[in-house]
Amino acid sequence: MIETRITPPLDKPSIHEVGCTLRDGSVGSVAILTISKSSSVHSIVLDGTWQRLKKSNRELVAEEVTRLSLERGAVTAEAQLAEIDLELLNTRSWKAYASSRRLTRPIDQALLHLGLAQKKAEGRICPTWAAVLLFAEEPSGLLQAKTSIRILHYKGSQIEHGAQPNLLKPPKTISGPLFAQIADAYRQVLEELASGVQMGPMGFEIVQAYPARVIKEAITNAVVHRDYSLPNDIHIRIFSDRIEIASPGVLPGRITAQNIREAGSYSRNPLIVSKLREFPDPPNLDASEGVVMMFHTMKAAGLYPPLYLTRASTGRDQVRVVLFNENRPAPWDQVSDYLEKHGVIGNAQVRDIMGADTLAASKVLKKWVDNGLLEVANPDAAKQHRRYKFSEVDPVGPLFSGPRGKQPKKNL
Repeated sequence: MIETRITPPLDKPSIHEVGCTLRDGSVGSVAILTISKSSSVHSIVLDGTWQRLKKSNRELVAEEVTRLSLERGAVTAEAQLAEIDLELLNTRSWKAYASSRRLTRPIDQALLHLGLAQKKAEGRICPTWAAVLLFAEEPSGLLQAKTSIRILHYKGSQIEHGAQPNLLKPPKTISGPLFAQIADAYRQVLEELASGVQMGPMGFEIVQAYPARVIKEAITNAVVHRDYSLPNDIHIRIFSDRIEIASPGVLPGRITAQNIREAGSYSRNPLIVSKLREFPDPPNLDASEGVVMMFHTMKAAGLYPPLYLTRASTGRDQVRVVLFNENRPAPWDQVSDYLEKHGVIGNAQVRDIMGADTLAASKVLKKWVDNGLLEVANPDAAKQHRRYKFSEVDPVGPLFSGPRGKQPKKNL
């Protein structure tokens, strides 16, 4: 049934048998079926598309299937057609791109050959959303969508909700073609960091120092990998102790907050990614190394690694990247290594790593939890028995500690 009634087909599952005694006393097996995560939305032939819930299943309607496909990156808003005049895309951004690519055809024919436009039944050529985002002077207006970047610089380390928000200055909106958005937002963030000096609680100036290439990569990733079907702008929030870059959508395909360093590249918007790299002085090389560079660069600078938060933590359809303006203490590397090997850690292990007492270890753990680096794996347990894990990770140990099945493997 898995091979013939699932569409699109699944990756080949693995079956692991564990020996057991059946209810009638005979020797048999428990079969564990493992199916890897997929970027597609799979349906059962003649039986619809289903969502797994905690205690039941729910059949999805057509709109929900479309939304889920967009969320996972199986389909993308960048391929939609826009009913606009192609001359609106004959801008400086297009001319710079065409010059870099040495394109000589008229814009309508060039966009067709680039896969950035399609000819409709009546013969009219319509650009894709990707073309509008890449070349239009005001994509948000033409697409009637929110495709800009908002930069908000706050006083202190938290947002204060009240009659007078704690903003250091009015928010800045960055619009225009994507290539210009990335460059302008990057330049604006650096200016904010240079000019927005704040005083800490002890009266000392708070100095914000982040590796510039990490900031640029985080902004670029937010622009090129966001879900353009969602009506939200990208938000860059600058606090005294961190920068948060929130882009609409969830991580596409098989990418998760935990495997983002090793999973390689999976682009929600391959047209945008492939065309941006052809601009003069491109913001991205499309070499699948940007996220790895961010982690290595932050570590080399003695800072905490980038923190990726998704809907599981934020409760919103967004990917939030947090860059901390704080030196990483030496114990963090050892704690991270322990967590990567064991999944969870307790106060006792942190005490051993730090060479500190229970109270000092508890304070450090609380700080890491408050910052979102860790979360409590067993919140219902007493404090002395609590274990901690990386944010958004569900540590799962082996299902069986006993040996593999005793009997010969049988067909299931």
